[in-house]
Amino acid sequence: MTPAARVQAAIEILDAVIHAARTRGAPADRLIADWFKAHRFAGSKDKRAIRELVYDAVRICGPVPATGRAAMLALASESEDHDWVLPLFDGSQYGPAAPVDGEPMAEPGYAPAWLEERLIASGLEEEDAAALLDRAPLDTRLNSLKPGASSGNLPEEGEPLASVAGLRFAPGTQVSLWPAYAEGLIEVQDHGSQLACRAVGAQPGEVVIDLCAGAGGKTLALAAAMANQGTLIAADTDRRRLSQLGPRAERAGARIAAEVLLDPGRELAALDGWLGRADRVLIDAPCSGTGTWRRNPEARWRLTPAELERLTKIQAQLLQVAAELVRPGGTITYVTCSLLDEEGAGQVQGFLAANPGWQAQVPDLPLGTPRGPGLRLLPSRDDTDGFFIARIGKP
Repeated sequence: MTPAARVQAAIEILDAVIHAARTRGAPADRLIADWFKAHRFAGSKDKRAIRELVYDAVRICGPVPATGRAAMLALASESEDHDWVLPLFDGSQYGPAAPVDGEPMAEPGYAPAWLEERLIASGLEEEDAAALLDRAPLDTRLNSLKPGASSGNLPEEGEPLASVAGLRFAPGTQVSLWPAYAEGLIEVQDHGSQLACRAVGAQPGEVVIDLCAGAGGKTLALAAAMANQGTLIAADTDRRRLSQLGPRAERAGARIAAEVLLDPGRELAALDGWLGRADRVLIDAPCSGTGTWRRNPEARWRLTPAELERLTKIQAQLLQVAAELVRPGGTITYVTCSLLDEEGAGQVQGFLAANPGWQAQVPDLPLGTPRGPGLRLLPSRDDTDGFFIARIGKP
């Protein structure tokens, strides 16, 4: 493909991404993959170049662009690294038509205006906001449940991370193709997620409940921390995601005592056998995902005030569910990959106000900045995804 044809292809994909953001359709990575399947003439270099153009254009736009062409014109005009793009709007065969005077261009920024305001109100500074849209590294966790899990048994040497078992590799490293990955020696997991699991403080022999287990990334890290000794429960409302845990646990050699499918609003009915028994409960709560924009930059176009309100109600409910599961002296670790106070510090402060006697225990982690009753991890300062992490002790 010619460079101009690659730009036009990226514009077509951006149109699909913009439509999906407005209608809560498929994520960008799936739309890109679908375009490549339908256009098999694109070679590997074409695919790489087109994918980078799409994501670079998404990152530079604050509000949802009107069209993919408007987004690409913003990239060509606002990014010094992409000043080569505008001359490719030349009307050549398979390329984009030349710009016309007064043609609209997407508005640069890091989020829609309403969301920018809430992030600023939550204490984000300019450099923090800018780092939200950087490209993320690839972080991994050595699986201590496997005797051969060491950096010496990997085909590449990674950068050691503060989480002890963590190793960082360059973006795009094909870890999932390594024999060590197939053997369960290594897991792909962001450094911030690893630290969130460390904050739980799970010990061998304890009863630990992962209340929002999803596909089980944090569940596997908890199993390693417990050395497969004790009772580890993985629960979630999403049957499809929870079904992925079994094969992952088998590969990792992790012992999960039970996988529990929850009915939203009736979680305690499914977890009746563990009421008041858990030493530790992890809530990796559903949230806006404002801390994950390095990996999913178009996610900021999908969020609305109504959706944020829905999520905060779920978070408050989950904290009350966890309170019923924890034994006296036990702890809840509340985690969101969000940088909005209403999903983090404000949520925990609301719980503490409604539940006298509970005490905030700021996690002892090597990274993070205090934020209310917890810690905040920031891409700009900690080079992790954005997280809020708090631990609450039951009297």
